[in-house]
Amino acid sequence: MRHPASGDHDLWSLLADNFPGVRCSACGHLDSKVVDSRQSDDGSAIRRRRQCLACDHRFTTFERSEVVTPIVVKRSGERQPFDRAKVVAGVRAAVKARPVGEGEAVALAAAVEDEMRQIPGEVTSERVGRAVLERLRELDVIAAVRFASVYKGFDDLADFEHELTLLTKRTAPKPPVH
Repeated sequence: MRHPASGDHDLWSLLADNFPGVRCSACGHLDSKVVDSRQSDDGSAIRRRRQCLACDHRFTTFERSEVVTPIVVKRSGERQPFDRAKVVAGVRAAVKARPVGEGEAVALAAAVEDEMRQIPGEVTSERVGRAVLERLRELDVIAAVRFASVYKGFDDLADFEHELTLLTKRTAPKPPVH
């Protein structure tokens, strides 16, 4: 794609018609020029100072990348957007009356969401549950068993015993080799 100065006016006109500019906050005009661009303080956006070509008013816009929400495929086959609030609610229930702070539950849910974003395509609810369970095991073993009992649908004491065996194998220190 060449710039209008190179003689390709029709292409740039087409783009301008299909992708309108940013409206001036003072007069509403669509034509403005960028007078300064820099990265925002936290690095998550590009801050642009613009000047309206109609009224010379200066205003700021921010350009951020669009965050794609993972799609979760439930056991029933239903698909729905990942809902961090559901993860937080499940973790809160599991850590109730445990020495785990609210911030830790929210951070765990955010970490799970970030992990799911890295997976191309859709993710299964089973994979989300496993990711929560793995992080809960590191945070609080009792909360992990509570979460597993709901997530895995424990029916009897043998299910709890099996999960405790798995947890013990993962968390017990290995005996020294002589």
